[in-house]
Amino acid sequence: MKRLNKVIFCLLTAILAFGFFGCSGGRSGSASYEFASFRRGNIERTVSSSGTINPIATVRVLPRMSGKVEAVHVDYNDVVKRGDILAQLNTDVLRLQRAQQNAAVQKARANYELQLINYRSQEILAERGFISEYELRVSRTSLDNQRADLSVAETALRVLETEINQYAFITSPIDGIVLDRNINVGDTVVDSSNSNSSSIFTIAENLTEMQIEASVGELDVASIHRGQNVRFTLESLPGRRFTGTVENIRMVPVVSNNVVSYTVIINTQNREGSLLPGMTCAVDFIVERAENVIMVPNAALRYQPTSLSIDQINEMVFNASLLNMNEDQRNAAVEARSQQASQSSQSSRQNSNQGITQIMMGPQTGAQRGMGGGRQQSGSQNNNTSARRSAPAVVMRNLWFIADDGKLQVMQVRTGISDGSFTEIITDDDIGDIQIILRERI
Repeated sequence: MKRLNKVIFCLLTAILAFGFFGCSGGRSGSASYEFASFRRGNIERTVSSSGTINPIATVRVLPRMSGKVEAVHVDYNDVVKRGDILAQLNTDVLRLQRAQQNAAVQKARANYELQLINYRSQEILAERGFISEYELRVSRTSLDNQRADLSVAETALRVLETEINQYAFITSPIDGIVLDRNINVGDTVVDSSNSNSSSIFTIAENLTEMQIEASVGELDVASIHRGQNVRFTLESLPGRRFTGTVENIRMVPVVSNNVVSYTVIINTQNREGSLLPGMTCAVDFIVERAENVIMVPNAALRYQPTSLSIDQINEMVFNASLLNMNEDQRNAAVEARSQQASQSSQSSRQNSNQGITQIMMGPQTGAQRGMGGGRQQSGSQNNNTSARRSAPAVVMRNLWFIADDGKLQVMQVRTGISDGSFTEIITDDDIGDIQIILRERI
């Protein structure tokens, strides 16, 4: 008897525990929500990228003659004007060559003058008939050769004079600032015509205006255009934002790890001098911007009640969509929905009958399945495709809220720009202080 009472007691305890946990589970299943409200503000859609800051124009200075560096007159970050002497090459050997070439010019001039006297004498003798025409022409040819030798000697002398007075002094070709210096006193440089020659100075034309070379992926480059506003930030200057405009989009694709991107050139001002060449920056291309608009969190647009079935949600969404239509559109939508429901029920019955038929008669061939209705179905599909292509690009989204009677309700709203966190709501109606559901709390 005691054992029977103990068993009955255990059963009663289990039943009470089951009832308790069942009731408590129902209470926890009743959803509690996190709400959000509509807000007004500015919103923009951007394309993010990264880039490198560089001067708009840089000039590499190469030596125009070979020689040993005797003096360097500028250093990094020095501001120079066009024609300023940057460095000077040693000209001792050139001066000796100039003296030697000057003597060669004097010798060539003496030979030319002597041959000129000889030719004039030959002309007088030829006029009197004492020498032949051939001898006169030989004398004339010798005079021309002497004149050519004198011209060559004088040209060589001018080359040496140019090297001593000009090429030995390496000057700045533009007004700017020295970014790089690759020579020191005592170094030997090679003239620019040699393949081993390299730049000895790099001069930036202007650092008050800079440009950014940003890499934009092929999926986003269609949103970039010339004159577009750009915002960028630098890790070295936290808390500061800089602006610029798109100057150019280079059409040459850059392929890296099967990813195609394009280089976009952005111009920006640098009057304060805080932007230095080589800095990396995070770039935001402003694609769209709207000010003083109604916004909602994106999480509210993604929310869907878990306490309702799919059919219930579809029914409520359909009823909410009717509120955005006029009377004719509303009647057409209701009729279309009823036809769709009847067609779906008829289709389910046909599928059931076809299944029974296939079991009784065996499977049909492809030709038998294609007979009757196949062409009509294709035409219907084409009509649907063309309708989808011609439909206006209006995006309607659902927002759920708790009505005054405490029940779930849904409204359909037209959305606009999204920045990833908030989305613009386009409406002419006064939404009021409706608290929309953000998510459910478990």
